[in-house]
Order: sequence, then C-alpha cells, then structure tokens
Amino acid sequence: MNIDFSAVLVFLTFVSGIIWLLGVLFFIDKDNLDESGEVMLPTIVDFARSFFPVFFIVLILRSFIVEPFKIPSASMMPTLLIGDFILVNKYDYGIRLPVLNIKIVDNKTPKRGDIVVFRYPEDPSIPFIKRVVGLPGDKFHYQDKILTINGEPVEQLEIGVYSAVGSGKMMDGAILSTELLENAQHEILRMPFRPSQNVEGIVPKGHYFVLGDNRDNSKDSRYWGYVPDENLVGRAFMIWMNWDSKNGGIDWGRIGTMISNTNEKG
Repeated sequence: MNIDFSAVLVFLTFVSGIIWLLGVLFFIDKDNLDESGEVMLPTIVDFARSFFPVFFIVLILRSFIVEPFKIPSASMMPTLLIGDFILVNKYDYGIRLPVLNIKIVDNKTPKRGDIVVFRYPEDPSIPFIKRVVGLPGDKFHYQDKILTINGEPVEQLEIGVYSAVGSGKMMDGAILSTELLENAQHEILRMPFRPSQNVEGIVPKGHYFVLGDNRDNSKDSRYWGYVPDENLVGRAFMIWMNWDSKNGGIDWGRIGTMISNTNEKG
C-alpha cells in the first residue's frame, strides 16, 4: 500500500490548526486561568497547539522545498544504488499545491540529463526516478542499446566490467560505460546478452522521454511512454544516507554525495 504522506500532512495540519483555533476561541478567558495566571486548556487543545507548528513547517518544507525518497530498485545503477536515500529539489520545476499537484508558480523545466522523480503515469500513487533524455519536440530512436536524439547517436565510451555489491549483486559483470548526452555525461550499465528494447518516436509537447541508467534492468519510457509535465515531482540532487543490509549496513562513503545531473564534459 502506497501512503500519500502529503495528504496525511495536510490533514494533520488542518485538524490540529482547527482544534487550536477552537481552543483559543472557547477556552481562553479569565475563567480558565490557573493560580499562576496561565491559561488551562483541554489536553487535546494543548497537543494541537504544540504539534500544529511542527506539522505546518514539515508540510511547507516537504511540499515546496525538498522531499526525501528511498531508492528501492536497481534501475538507476550505477548512479543510484538500492538503499540510497536521496533528497529531491521540489521548486526547480515549479511550485505545486500538495495533494492537488496543481502548479501555482512556474520555474525552470527539466534539462536533458536531469535525474527526476515523478508520479508513474500508469499509477500516480507510485513515485519513479529516471533520467531525462528526450525533451518536448525531440525525435528519438533507441535501437541495439544505442540512443539517438534528433539524428545524432549519443556516444558511449566503454569503461569495463562492473563489479556490483549488496542488493545490486545481480548486475555484477555488466558492461560499464560513460554516456555523453549533449552537455552531460553519466555512467550506464548494459547486459551484453539481454535483447534491446527498440523504440522510436517524437516527444509530445509538455512531456519527457526518460530512461534508467541501468539500461537492461529498467522499466521506463521504452515500455510505458512519456512523463507528462504535471507528473513531475522534482530533481534529485543529493544522497543523504545509504543503508543496504546485504552490503554491511551503512555505506559511509555515499553519504552527502551530490547526484550527477547535467555535469559538463571534461
């Protein structure tokens, strides 16, 4: 079951605020003072007064500034590993109302190479994370594990054989390469003996074509189509924790790692 934490936070903020307001209106008078002159409030009103600011601040931070997510799958290896806890910038792509997901303030749009979190088009209750490779109007072609954008094949520089650990051990022996995507470069994985999922098309207006960095182990736009702009949640920018019980628990070396998005080619 997927819990909508935004809806829960909105509910808790609203209910605690209403209870606190009613307490102020009906209980703050001279008949409800203790011997020291302080207002005596019912327990539920006192709890609401204490927790409302907490709920409100968390709601604002989580809805408009930054939101944490956990990586549950291997689809973004080697960039993101199973067990990574990441932070997502919520205002880069515009400010949206919580729960309703209506954009109220425009900002930037995704760039080619950005790692984005979005609501899965086939089930918006599920958050997905992939890399944007196709922008609105782009003509793309993915065949034999080579991506072509607007007639230009995206160069891949093979590094060698990937050594996987922990929960991602199933990718041990994959081919590790650097993909040069316009002004961005990032690492990808390919399994040489798995067939290629070949697709081509033109990205519609207001949509994005996304791929996982783990090209042969990612359910992405090659299978279910494009990501509408209204499904965007934000841009992933940092790993703040990694916990993988199959790899000894905490990987201290990944904590605080900035996530590769559109780095300039060196």
